[in-house]
Amino acid sequence: MFERKFHAWIDRYFYTPSFSQKLLAQILAPLSILYALVVTVKKRFSKEVDYKIPIISVGNLTLGGSGKTPLTKAIFLKFSPKFKTFIILRGYKRNSRGMHIVALDGKILVDIKTSGDEAMEYALGLQNANVIVSEDRVIAIKEAKKLGAKLILLDDGFSKFNIKKFNILLVPKPKPAINLTLPSGAYRYPLSFYKFGDFIPKQSDIKKTSTIKNPTKRMVLTTAIAKPNRLKEHFSSCVGKEFFPDHYEFKKDELEEILKRYNATSLLVTAKDYVKIKDFNLPLSLINLELELSSEFEKKISSFIK
Repeated sequence: MFERKFHAWIDRYFYTPSFSQKLLAQILAPLSILYALVVTVKKRFSKEVDYKIPIISVGNLTLGGSGKTPLTKAIFLKFSPKFKTFIILRGYKRNSRGMHIVALDGKILVDIKTSGDEAMEYALGLQNANVIVSEDRVIAIKEAKKLGAKLILLDDGFSKFNIKKFNILLVPKPKPAINLTLPSGAYRYPLSFYKFGDFIPKQSDIKKTSTIKNPTKRMVLTTAIAKPNRLKEHFSSCVGKEFFPDHYEFKKDELEEILKRYNATSLLVTAKDYVKIKDFNLPLSLINLELELSSEFEKKISSFIK
């Protein structure tokens, strides 16, 4: 319960701060300036290495929740039929360390505790998926090349300034209330870093279609994603909403309690939630998000690959 309340407080602090939270952000501003200086120096003295393979990073400047995963999926679906494509990510909050091949040509090789939720979402949700988790992206890139990769997608790879790549930078919606880096604002990098983006998609560059698989009469939205208000188009279809911290590890009994409390006929979840609870044998409805890239967006990527 404390974790959920703290998560909600942090979300308000960064996006809809109260007067006291704004005051706290002002007090912490000197630390934000110092933080911004450190990352600027890191970028300035980093030397890009060309690994002789097209690498595309899907990233942002803020703390999570800007749509990196669905966009990475969309790029994989568009280009993997022509180029053997690997998705590489850190595997945030997984119960493992080092490099692990999560999926190879669609065959899943590890469990979700080893992979983390986002990597397993790719592995289960993409046909012929190739997915690697590693804290060290360079090690994973070299392994992917050994396995026949012709294109690499880095999920949240903007910060890897030592890797030559095509940087796609997503602009968050909503934007943080304060345009400062941590700890005053939600930005991991100064706003000026947008100039390092090779392509910053406009709203017209990404068409989103969100539908519900297996809808029921009394669904309760239950999710552990950053910025759950992104799902607001589905709020009216639900009898209640239960938000958990990003990457939260659900327990079967607490989900059963939610179903009972709302007299619900199913839990409405995202793909990221689904991979963690699919074996709980609970009634589930699934939010299916599909993205279509504009012709300009596709041309930018194709030009880089060539």
